[in-house]
Amino acid sequence: MLYFIGLGLGDAKDITVKGLEIVKQCSRVYLEAYTSILTVGKDALEEYYGRELILADRDLVEQEADEILKGADVSDVAFLVVGDPFGATTHSDLVLRAVNAGIQYRVIHNASIMNAVGCCGLQLYNFGETVSIVFWTDTWRPESFYDKIKKNRDLGMHTLCLLDIKVKEQSMENLMRGRKIYEPPRFMTVSQAAEQLLEIVQNRRERGDDLAISEETICVGLARVGAEDQVIRAGTLRQLASCDLGGPLHSMIVTGHLHPLEVDMLRLSAATPDALQDLRMTDSSTYIS
Repeated sequence: MLYFIGLGLGDAKDITVKGLEIVKQCSRVYLEAYTSILTVGKDALEEYYGRELILADRDLVEQEADEILKGADVSDVAFLVVGDPFGATTHSDLVLRAVNAGIQYRVIHNASIMNAVGCCGLQLYNFGETVSIVFWTDTWRPESFYDKIKKNRDLGMHTLCLLDIKVKEQSMENLMRGRKIYEPPRFMTVSQAAEQLLEIVQNRRERGDDLAISEETICVGLARVGAEDQVIRAGTLRQLASCDLGGPLHSMIVTGHLHPLEVDMLRLSAATPDALQDLRMTDSSTYIS
């Protein structure tokens, strides 16, 4: 059997009892190590689980998946995923490979940012399509995520923005020279994401477009959701661009229509006492920014 086991969002103890029991019985245990991170490292997980973990980077999972599947038809193999195996990042390709190889699989679910984001007080029913915000470079500055935010805003829906992670990335020079030298890990912060959105807003304004958001749109920054030191900050997009929420991982929400109960919850984590003062009521049960 091939087991896909969610680890939750915090530390080693967030694995479920069922998940831990399975980890202890497996012949090999892989730790997916490129789409997300916990607040603790591999050593802490190995100590708590009582098992050696094999790091599964992008190359192993996407290019050498047969190595993971090897022997899973006659013994138990576990594939550990931060969050939920089918939450923000899915591993459908590995599932399909297993099925095509005649290997049975089972999923052990856990908390994901996709549902834990409700901790900020926004109602999950009111979220639209999730978007990813990537690091810009000097030559690549995509704005497609803005267009998806606009679609959600037009429908009055909130947008969860998952922020870029760069792990085991090579510079263009090292890639072209075939050198296995990797850049230090980088994790996008809420302030970096907000700065990129502000630049897009300015670009669209100069083009004469109808704006989906502005500098005063209420957004929510989240850091290390599920950990003891998790941070939530609600404020305008401009305020979040200068907000330091500490270490990774960060996520951001661009709000849509807000219910009064959601507004009350956001006030608990307001970046400043007046952060939400410019909200406008469109009717007795809806605020907009």
